[in-house]
Amino acid sequence: MSEVQQTDLLIVGAGPAGLSAAATISADRDFRVMVIDEFPEPGGRLLGQFHEERNHSWWIGKIVAADLIIQNTLAGVMIQCGVSVYGLELLPDGWRVLTSKGDIRTKYLLLATGAAEVPMPISGWTLPGVMSIGAAQVMANVHQVKPGERGYIVGVNVLSLAIAKELVVAGIEIEGIALPPDDLFAMEETNPVAAIELLTRLSDAAPAPWMRWGGKLAQKMKLSRLIASCFPKKGVKVWDLPLQLRTALVSIQGVDQVESVIVADVTRSGEIIEGSQREIEVDFVAIAGGLYPLAELAALAGCPFLYVSELGGNIPVHNERLKTTLPNLYVAGNITGVEGAQVAMAQGRLAAHSISYDAGWFACEEEPKLLDAIAEVKEVRRSAMIQFHPEIDSARKRIYELFEHWM
Repeated sequence: MSEVQQTDLLIVGAGPAGLSAAATISADRDFRVMVIDEFPEPGGRLLGQFHEERNHSWWIGKIVAADLIIQNTLAGVMIQCGVSVYGLELLPDGWRVLTSKGDIRTKYLLLATGAAEVPMPISGWTLPGVMSIGAAQVMANVHQVKPGERGYIVGVNVLSLAIAKELVVAGIEIEGIALPPDDLFAMEETNPVAAIELLTRLSDAAPAPWMRWGGKLAQKMKLSRLIASCFPKKGVKVWDLPLQLRTALVSIQGVDQVESVIVADVTRSGEIIEGSQREIEVDFVAIAGGLYPLAELAALAGCPFLYVSELGGNIPVHNERLKTTLPNLYVAGNITGVEGAQVAMAQGRLAAHSISYDAGWFACEEEPKLLDAIAEVKEVRRSAMIQFHPEIDSARKRIYELFEHWM
């Protein structure tokens, strides 16, 4: 039998939220901190992310991750990768965490497990060369391997647009970004009107001033239906990406691998226009079905949940300080609702201060830090380059109110 490991704080998830929490609490207190992750190296989704900020500087996730790992290493944080969690048990003095490398006893437990991609079955999706948009991102940005030379992206959402831009930077030709077929399995924007509404929410990140101004005007005046009716069938270029909001992918074609896609024009409501089907030659297809919070461990622990569509799905009930309804159990990052990596990092720092405050160390000194951390999360969310949903603040308020009612 393997020896039981002991720690003061165990963080499950070595992504932006988990690494930020570990670095923050280790810097402030003489506290034993351990971070575990099922992947072979720490960093999570940070390793494959980059984008251009409003000031035209580049935010590169791999550099951010390397800096966080150095901070944690210098602070004495133990990071163990290749470790999977399959059980959680609440004890009188903390938690027992059952992992693939043995049991871990901890007083405080922080779940920073992130999010996962929503699968979207499409005719031909089992062919080699069909992958999720996240897989294409990891291949290109983490492993420096092109998923193909000419690709087609299915799904118009924040994830597909951001990663498509990264793929173009990697020298990959994108033949089109189109809607998924409007069927039982479609999860997000499946018609031009819904896609236009999404784009107006992203207008702050548009590459040209007229796009930013036009997007805000369209959102304010609720012009999505009118724009969808007038949107060119051939699409438009946004960030040099061929955005085809009046087109839906019908099927993926090929024998031993992806060879082409069949697409068709659609009406404003997303219905296929018969006779408009056409074939486009590509060698890979990336499917973007959106993200949902990876919250299975919170469910295993016994947390109550609330389904919040604005946050991506089922969310463990927690308060503004990221404390759940269970003793000494906290959450941070996309498990609390799908947002960007910078928000997740701010939440990680908040969770660290919340744990320090609850632990009772110099409460009068810790409370101002906690309040500042809450304010920082709000500010980072407000100024984020890409907003996943305009109603995130009100959705989180519902979660916090339910926490108070539950307690």
